[in-house]
Amino acid sequence: MTTPDWPAQVLRLRGPVLLDDERVAAEAWVVGGRITFERPHASAGLPVAIDGWVVPGLVDVHCHIGLGPNGPVDRQAARAQALADRDSGVLLVRDAGSPADTAWVGGEDDLPRLVRAGRHLARPKRYLRHYGRELASPTDLPGAVAEEAARGDGWVKVVADWIDRGLGDEGDLTPLWPADVLAEAIGAAHAAGARVTAHTFSGEALDALLDAGVDCLEHATGADAAQIARIAAAGIPVTPTLLQVAQFEAIAAQADGRYPRFAARMRRMHARRHQHVRDLHDAGVQLLVGTDAGGTIGHGRIADEAAELAAAGVPDREVLAAASWRTREWLGFPGLGEGDPADLVVLPSDPREDVRALAAPSAVVLRGVRVR
Repeated sequence: MTTPDWPAQVLRLRGPVLLDDERVAAEAWVVGGRITFERPHASAGLPVAIDGWVVPGLVDVHCHIGLGPNGPVDRQAARAQALADRDSGVLLVRDAGSPADTAWVGGEDDLPRLVRAGRHLARPKRYLRHYGRELASPTDLPGAVAEEAARGDGWVKVVADWIDRGLGDEGDLTPLWPADVLAEAIGAAHAAGARVTAHTFSGEALDALLDAGVDCLEHATGADAAQIARIAAAGIPVTPTLLQVAQFEAIAAQADGRYPRFAARMRRMHARRHQHVRDLHDAGVQLLVGTDAGGTIGHGRIADEAAELAAAGVPDREVLAAASWRTREWLGFPGLGEGDPADLVVLPSDPREDVRALAAPSAVVLRGVRVR
């Protein structure tokens, strides 16, 4: 339930306070749940000092609060997921599809801020069982997109490709939607003021998505050089979800013998996952940080995903910015400006030099209250 007496605290953040790519403040204060760079009057109360490198609250842009391995989970389990994310420093979540109604999360002062994308939109037997909203006909997609746009918080999630088991031993990743239907559906979302992000593993689904004006891509593991150039030119962000792609070898092993084409493709994408991320970064594609938590991946692993991006060759400073202030701005949320809500993480060492510092936050402050 909402905490009606969410306590006010006065905090002194003895920085450095990392505001964005360029600006660093020596210190800041939290008064009345908001950031200020002016020393508060003594009447505000005695501040509690917190030392360390301060960054705006972290963002997980591919997360599934309310989703478990077998589909939707109950409210207690969803709350535990959200708390695990919060305690890792994630104070803003874009839920990239959930079969559970998690609108209640927004009323919980001690849980991260949540941007919902509604249910995954897929076709029967063309996505994980109990996860998505399965549409009987491809032509149902535009109407379903409009409905999910109305239910969500400005985002819609479309499953653009999945294995087609109906092809027998030729089974492989294939697109779910005709190009003209995708264009109509994404147009319907934009008309409703929503953006569309798309699950895609294969390259075959990408061109139609790009032609249709998709706003964001999840995984995009099959993008070739020409498609990467198109993604960069269009300014479309990609969430690499390296923790998820690390599981591709295990997925391939499950498909061995039955779907050899699919298994071989998943192994190829697994083997070049780090090179693929370097190719995206080198082309100038905006990379987002998302764990794909929910289902088979536990919540609270933002530091692991950030470390994987750094291991792939993305500079630590770039990973930090993507995990914090840049993505907050992209989603339309404030950082640590004067008067902004005090959602922040304090770290024991400089994460610009080594993003692994995210793994051990010294403090987490949400809505002006220290929660860790």
